[in-house]
Amino acid sequence: MKNFICTTCATQYPQSQVPPSECTICNEERQYVNPNGQSWTTLNEMIESNQFHNEILLEEDGLYSITTKPEFGIGQTAYFVQQNGFGLIWDCVAYLDEPTLATLAKFGNVHAMALSHPHYYSTQVEWAEKLNIPIYIHEDDKEWVMRPSAKIHFWSGEKLELTKGLVLYRLGGHYKGGAVLHWENGNNEKGILLTGDIIQVVADRKWVSFMYSYPNLIPLPAKKVKEIAEIVKDLPFDRIYNAFHKIVVEQANESVQKSAKRYIQAIQGELFNT
Repeated sequence: MKNFICTTCATQYPQSQVPPSECTICNEERQYVNPNGQSWTTLNEMIESNQFHNEILLEEDGLYSITTKPEFGIGQTAYFVQQNGFGLIWDCVAYLDEPTLATLAKFGNVHAMALSHPHYYSTQVEWAEKLNIPIYIHEDDKEWVMRPSAKIHFWSGEKLELTKGLVLYRLGGHYKGGAVLHWENGNNEKGILLTGDIIQVVADRKWVSFMYSYPNLIPLPAKKVKEIAEIVKDLPFDRIYNAFHKIVVEQANESVQKSAKRYIQAIQGELFNT
């Protein structure tokens, strides 16, 4: 029996003798099935291939990025946040090996994992079991958990304080339970928002955007984008880290507000004529 992993989105499934017939996450309009067809691997196969490793980088005081090299699945970056002795993994990458665990152990204890949305659930249960930590996912996205576990705690409402200074906010949008992590004391007390791609940093790093489906370019309604901007408006943060190692270095809250305004003007036909 194996826990098969979809090679396109890196979602891990419950144990089975043969791979699933399809990937529920990919077979949906916010993701896609590989044009070459569905394929599967396992974490053991990835480790035994000696092809992958996790690059763990210090981004700034109390914040480390975790990225699998070469790129696997969607290619996202996860983060390890330290706040007053509390260690949190934000989002997840599929690859996990002993060197990764050893490196994390050098940085300090890991107390929990929290996820922005289903595209990054990947091998979250493997991480939680190895580290013996709980996983926090908003209950609105419960249906997208492909590998159930007693380690998963489904939270409800609009925010959840994990520890003083680290708070999850449900923004919705990309997924109904889509969440961001507000780190009040990060960036020398100026505040950091870790957004996954619930709020997406774009090519021009002074701007962000919002989508229902990124690979298939399905936009969100103007009303929803306005709601997202309003929720974060009064949060103190000057910097954003997204799921692909892109950063709004300063004036990040202002960037969200002006980006939401531009998005709404564009989708309502008020920004340009073409």
